[in-house]
Amino acid sequence: MSKILTNFRTTILLSLALAIGMILAWGRTAPGGFDLIFWQAVARWTHVVAGILWIGLLYYFNFVQIRVMPSIPAELKPAVSKHIAPEALFWFRWAALATVVAGLAILGLRGHAYASEVLSFGMAGGLVSGDQAYMLLGTGIWLAIIMFLNVWGIIWPNQKRALGIVVVDDEKKAKAAKIAMLGSRTNLLLSLPMLTAMAMYQTLFG
Repeated sequence: MSKILTNFRTTILLSLALAIGMILAWGRTAPGGFDLIFWQAVARWTHVVAGILWIGLLYYFNFVQIRVMPSIPAELKPAVSKHIAPEALFWFRWAALATVVAGLAILGLRGHAYASEVLSFGMAGGLVSGDQAYMLLGTGIWLAIIMFLNVWGIIWPNQKRALGIVVVDDEKKAKAAKIAMLGSRTNLLLSLPMLTAMAMYQTLFG
């Protein structure tokens, strides 16, 4: 067992295999079997797993790395900027993409009418009683999309300059580092309202 757990790749692949086994078991147990609702559940599982990785890394950057970096001795900082940060940013940006794609898949699998209501804040068919829930969920989804665009359009391009992946002069490097930090802090700011919309809607309305 220790050989499995000391190897990251083996551990995560085994965990994924166990999860797939459970997903198939749920398909055999669900009243409708492997029907449309089952695939909605699969998309939601993917959305949650990717979202945990995305937001978990966002919180790592803001709760740990950005705060601690100024106190790290100068000779040790390259270990973070050359090895840890690029790896974390790889998983960060691709988890953001997977989260958004899976979330949009859930909307699509729940039908055009549902997706239209949510993405239009309940205004697709004219505002009626009960559309407030669509409005709140739609706010959360659009916040997540803004956060995703921020990751790929602002944070990652500037991190490439700040980390030296794209070579620029010191002035541009410092400016890029500040922009990347502000982009990350913007996503931190939006994250709790976004998560509130997602969690409250699913609990209260399903």
